[in-house]
Amino acid sequence: MIDPIYESVGFIAAILTTTGFVPQVYKIYKEKNAKGVSLTMYIILFIGVLLWLVYGILIGSLSIIIANGVTAMLQLLVIIFKLKN
Repeated sequence: MIDPIYESVGFIAAILTTTGFVPQVYKIYKEKNAKGVSLTMYIILFIGVLLWLVYGILIGSLSIIIANGVTAMLQLLVIIFKLKN
């Protein structure tokens, strides 16, 4: 079992890093334009986040699982918006 203090630090980090993608997703959605977004960067990040999600599942860390699950969804939205445009 992961120490609750360590998991609390993980949740704080998760909130900060995950919400960092929200402004980009919102801007693309609002403007219906993903022209300036690097598809390659988001695909690489998406794969990395999926691997972090698997890692979180393997070690049983709720903060890693939630953060990377939500982040993967946000990044997938950016990828979809980019491919549509």
